[in-house]
Order: sequence, then C-alpha cells, then structure tokens
Amino acid sequence: MSNRYLFSTATSRIDRGRVHRWLSEQSYWATGRARRSQDEAIDASRYYGVYDAETGEQVAYGRVITDGVTFAWLCDVFVAAEVRGQGIGKMLTAGVIDDLEALGLKRILLSTGDAHGLYAQFGFTPLADPSRLMTRTR
Repeated sequence: MSNRYLFSTATSRIDRGRVHRWLSEQSYWATGRARRSQDEAIDASRYYGVYDAETGEQVAYGRVITDGVTFAWLCDVFVAAEVRGQGIGKMLTAGVIDDLEALGLKRILLSTGDAHGLYAQFGFTPLADPSRLMTRTR
C-alpha cells in the first residue's frame, strides 16, 4: 500500500472537481454544497490529499481550518469508495497529524459520524465535557 499511494500537501495536486463531487454528492455532512463554496473553503484552509502513485488520481481528501498557533479543526475528510479498506484513511490522517505537529497546537478538533476507531488510533478522544461545545447553525 505504501508504494501504491502517496500523501501530499501540494496545492496543484488537488482535483477540485472531484473533491466537490465527493463532498456534495456522497458525504453525509456537505450534501449539496456549492462548487464556489467548496473552492473558497479549499483556498482558506490547509489541504491534504492521497494520490495513486501510478496514475496521479486523487483517492482521498481532507482539510484543516486553523489559526496556526492554538487550534485546528480537521474536516471534509473523504476516501473514495473504491479504495476504502486499504489504509488510505490512516495514511491521510497520519500525514495531517505530522503536518500539524510542527505548529504545536494545543487542540485539534473533528466531528465524525462513522470513523471514531480510525481517529482514536491518532489520539482523538470524545470531548471530556461536550456540554461546553455549542453551535450556531444557519
């Protein structure tokens, strides 16, 4: 697996059209997201991808919103259905964590409906006091 797929933070490698289709058509959290909104989100974030080493095709995506000093939010993590179960989610998460480690962030947050086991392998735990977290939804 490690030779077949490559992790990258390179802006030029992000397949924006593919990422938009994944998130707006296949994710449970961003269904219907407009392409312009997705592109603006990419531009305002740190972004990560995993690519097929032979074809260059993007097979996974994730992005991080951060102030670069104290806090980060890992979001929009998506692995293409046809390559799930091959450790690509682990490769992506490990790459993100390695990239953020140098920032010395106090806290990295994420929300997941189905990948608790994956993120637990990287030290993520449920909030100690979820009642402190609030949301304002538009």
